[in-house]
Amino acid sequence: MVQLYNLHPFGSQQVVPCKQEPAHFCCGRDVLFVAGTAASCRVEVFAVRDQGRCEPLGSFATLGPVLRMAHSRAGDYLVTIEEKSKATFLRAYMNWRCMSAGSSRVCVRMVGHKMEESYSETLKEQMSIVEMPLSDPPLCISCCPVTGDLLVGCKNKLVMFCLKYLVINQNLTVLDFERSLILHIDNLIPAEVAFCSKHIAITTELDVLILKLELVQQSADRTEQCTHGITALEKPVDRGVTDKDPLTQSLQLEVDEFVICQKPLELLGEESKLCEIPITLESTELPTEDTKRFQVRYLLFRRFTPDQSPFGFCEETKLHSLQLLPVYQTGNSVTAHEEIENETELLSLFCFFSLPHVGYLYSVGKLIELISTYQYSEKSEQAVLTPQFLHVITSEKLQCFTVRCSAAAARDEDPYIDTTVKVDYSRTYENVKTESCIHLLSEAHLLLRAAIMDPSFLKSDEKEEILRAFRESCALLGDCYSRFDTKDYHLALPYYRMSGLSMTEVLKRLASEGDEIQTYEKGFLFYLTHSLNEELNEELSKESANQVLRIFYLADPEQLPHILCSPCMRNVCPSTAVEYLQKVEKMMPSVVLTLATAFMALKMGDLMMYEHEMDSYKEAALTCGFIGQPKLLRQHKEGVVIPTEFAVHLKETQPGLLVAATVALHENSKIELEEADTFFKMLCSNSENNIPQLLVDFWEALLVVCSQEEIVQELLLRITSQYVWRISKKQHPETKPLKTTEDLINSCNHFGSIFPWVTSIMSAGSPSDEDYHEDIPKLQSLLCSHSINIASALPVLEPLSEAGNIGLAIHVLCSTHLGKHEEAIDQLLQRCPDAAVLYAQHELKGDSRPVWWNKLLPELCKRTRLNGNDCPVLISSLKETLSVVAMELELRDFLSLLPEDGTAAFFLPHLLHCSQRKLLT
Repeated sequence: MVQLYNLHPFGSQQVVPCKQEPAHFCCGRDVLFVAGTAASCRVEVFAVRDQGRCEPLGSFATLGPVLRMAHSRAGDYLVTIEEKSKATFLRAYMNWRCMSAGSSRVCVRMVGHKMEESYSETLKEQMSIVEMPLSDPPLCISCCPVTGDLLVGCKNKLVMFCLKYLVINQNLTVLDFERSLILHIDNLIPAEVAFCSKHIAITTELDVLILKLELVQQSADRTEQCTHGITALEKPVDRGVTDKDPLTQSLQLEVDEFVICQKPLELLGEESKLCEIPITLESTELPTEDTKRFQVRYLLFRRFTPDQSPFGFCEETKLHSLQLLPVYQTGNSVTAHEEIENETELLSLFCFFSLPHVGYLYSVGKLIELISTYQYSEKSEQAVLTPQFLHVITSEKLQCFTVRCSAAAARDEDPYIDTTVKVDYSRTYENVKTESCIHLLSEAHLLLRAAIMDPSFLKSDEKEEILRAFRESCALLGDCYSRFDTKDYHLALPYYRMSGLSMTEVLKRLASEGDEIQTYEKGFLFYLTHSLNEELNEELSKESANQVLRIFYLADPEQLPHILCSPCMRNVCPSTAVEYLQKVEKMMPSVVLTLATAFMALKMGDLMMYEHEMDSYKEAALTCGFIGQPKLLRQHKEGVVIPTEFAVHLKETQPGLLVAATVALHENSKIELEEADTFFKMLCSNSENNIPQLLVDFWEALLVVCSQEEIVQELLLRITSQYVWRISKKQHPETKPLKTTEDLINSCNHFGSIFPWVTSIMSAGSPSDEDYHEDIPKLQSLLCSHSINIASALPVLEPLSEAGNIGLAIHVLCSTHLGKHEEAIDQLLQRCPDAAVLYAQHELKGDSRPVWWNKLLPELCKRTRLNGNDCPVLISSLKETLSVVAMELELRDFLSLLPEDGTAAFFLPHLLHCSQRKLLT
């Protein structure tokens, strides 16, 4: 929507007393340039002071009458197109401010002229005029506000001059230009051009073309193309007159007594290259390694047709006031000298052009789109676009329109805030519940936001006042979207956030409207719901919390259990909350309502009511209820998980339910693993390094249901580390574990049945191991499964390497997992020979079968020979091993393994058994 102001927003006007009749003028930074008529050939310069006062700075002569002129903020130079003897000249006036110091010296030089150092010293005290000769007469000019580069429009081409800063010596830097690029455009006579940040806009009488120069990446196959600067174009598509000869196609073709016009056309983005206007680039810079090569990207093309009347075409239908407007983001940066400077970043770019009775504003930044059209009540003569207003001089008056440039740029920066909907005179309509109030407030808000985005804002004396007015406009808009039944009700939240108001302040604003309110609009409820759910640090008073409770009971009772869990509602009256909850539960019962009632009963200290509510559902249903509202168990404060009173009570009375609920929250992505760790540590008042048993219970329970391999491995390592720590420190759990080893083996495939040979090793252990026996079988069960990554677990298991039979069992389990069976057998024969054969029977299968006769049998023979009859365990193990090997090998192979000095009577039965097996087969 566009708003027309019949009264222009200017505070005052000043009459500038010129010494000559003005013909052209332009503004630059803090100065006004006025060019006289043909009779004077001079340009007067005025300084614009505070409160609009204009003081003459001086004047300087021109070569002839000025036809066009423009000022560049970058470089602070004035460029003119002048006429003399029916020839036109392009000139740039540098260092013109020296006139205010009384200097009248002038230096005239050609563009690119090399200046000697001795000659250049005088440039500091004199104005310098740079002549820029062109092969064709210049028609129009534009200076880039970002770089100071100059674009000159000529017939069938555009010429670009780059602004150069030439360092003569440490005390003198001189400005000059270098002609860098020519854009050849067939059959085009530019009426106006605009140039900003490599974007080029061109208008003829009825056509508009917007282009962008983009850098070309050099490559081997494009070297020749880039050298000549040719931009390849697709074949033009005719959208107008169908004629086979393109040279005959023009805006108006006169055939006999008729005028044939091409139809109106608008092409945006990629389609705009089908506009039938081919462009060729010619690079005129001296080629170096750092030379930039460009290609053209078409952004927009629009063609208009003349106004029609019963008497023919209106010859005054022409485009005018072409302008590219950049919008910047302002920020702070600290320089090397620790001085704070303003840095500007180009956010968006906008293009404006106008016909006599309508103006058009396009965004040509990230998106190419028409933002607004402006209908004038009278014929326009000239228009100027600013981030806040469009000023139009018509045949009778000055008209001002609000514009959306700052709004569109802000939307690009922060898409969540819709600034296009998005302050003293507005207070008049503060209590009028109509869309007019929103419209007026939005316009005021838009102006304030545009002022804040202005690059000069940080140095403005009115900074605090503007920010205060901006926050007030946000608050008023929040009020509107909270009170009105509008489709954009959700905007109440961002506006209240930008206003800086607290929830308590917002509640007071709404409560001040009148007596008890029985109905509440969606915008207000949307704001309250999101503010309460986002766990802000603000705690409402008892009165405000009860007020919020009543609002939701009347407007959205299903939200009661959720808003009661907000940290903001800590001070709510629990008895009042229970009263409302019970009323709602009678109408729409749910497990979340029951849990919320139990929570409030705990706050009241009514354990009988608490137990009654908790007994209403089975544990599985209660677990689902906690999924529906996790804040019943945990909340956040300054980014840290905090257990609730509910969780503390469950820890003491129903730890199994608490663990099951937390596992359910994790599996439903309501709590992260690290958050759960912090939750249980804080719940059990443990330090960061101490692991409470309830957290171990949670890890064990999570292993049962978790399907994410990465989390499973993390849990296995954590549990293993805790088991090892407690075993090595002989530390008892502070609470009884929720699951025994048998429970875990039966419910979790990550815990395996303990191997017989492990049991055999442990049977020979010391009685003191029984003091913490529950951790030992759990650890052994974990290692008896194939889930844990042993290579990762070895550093964790290291503390148990010297822990008697416990360490032996763990060591052999690790060797077995790693496939080191021979190493495992050595360990067993050395420390627990009773378990060696059991180990072999359980582990030496398949590809590991040869270890029986290649390792176990020779080792037993050797150790039996050394110990003789003093070690009956070795003798019995040797007999069992011989029995197995006799069944596996051929007689010759079996015989070769027997010791030469062995007792024949001992080995003979096994030899007979091996030979009989051969005969039987």
